[in-house]
Amino acid sequence: MQLYKFAPVFVIIGASLWGIDGILLRPSLYGLPVVLVVFIESTIITLILTPFFINKLKNLKSLKLKDWIVFGGVALLGGAVGTMAITKALFYVNFVNLSIVILIQKLQPVFAITLASLFLHERPPRQFFLWAGLAIVGAYLMTFGVNIPNLDTGDKTVVAALFALLASFSFGSSTVLSKRALKNVGFELGTYIRFTITAIIMFFIVLSFGELNSINKISENQAIIFIFIALITGGPAIFLYYYGLKHISASVSTICELAFPLTAVLLEYFIRGNILGSVQWVGVLILLFSIVRVSILKASMK
Repeated sequence: MQLYKFAPVFVIIGASLWGIDGILLRPSLYGLPVVLVVFIESTIITLILTPFFINKLKNLKSLKLKDWIVFGGVALLGGAVGTMAITKALFYVNFVNLSIVILIQKLQPVFAITLASLFLHERPPRQFFLWAGLAIVGAYLMTFGVNIPNLDTGDKTVVAALFALLASFSFGSSTVLSKRALKNVGFELGTYIRFTITAIIMFFIVLSFGELNSINKISENQAIIFIFIALITGGPAIFLYYYGLKHISASVSTICELAFPLTAVLLEYFIRGNILGSVQWVGVLILLFSIVRVSILKASMK
């Protein structure tokens, strides 16, 4: 069975796991320093993966300086800056006004598609822009309905929106860089390199913020949450995501990643009882339909 034909599905599943992370797991880490949260999760994933890749480190000799620079960019933007920004945004609104934070995924495709055109020379067919635009409209309706996002609920909400914007740019850039990073390496080793470099970067950031001693503040329940993130929504999600990205364009991938806010909004509805209005459900259907249509176009956009 040629699994690569289902590459968009792997990206969608990976993005959906990120949505589960944001709604079910990460809220339990509220109160811990953001830099420590990102450092701990990336370090745990690296330690878990190391025994499986220790014998494959010799393959790193084939990587050129450009490859390492790109992986460094992926780790810095997607692993460190993007993850810290989205976590900080969620912490700022205390996981209540999530609609503002989920705004990141409406803007991420804009950054990713633009950067993919500039640096990867991707030239999507005209139909792509139709379905991509419709997907963003659907995602907006799903989150806000026909209303304009309310930023007047307090200073924290405005700051959260700014962090969400930073995360949007960082994740969009990381999608493009990841596509280039996987050019000369398999998705498995690419995942390991990404988390290892992120862990190293975050170690120095934690030291500079003086938060290393805050490890003592981690409760037993939070330690279990970190393990769940590492085993379910962290490492496995990136494995699936990188496998899919290896076989599709960055432009298609960034639209499939809208499964992240879709999952988050649906979980808010089914688990926390935050009821979606009729217009929002229309947005859900538009988004799902658009993602399917974009996935169908993948063959001409590798």
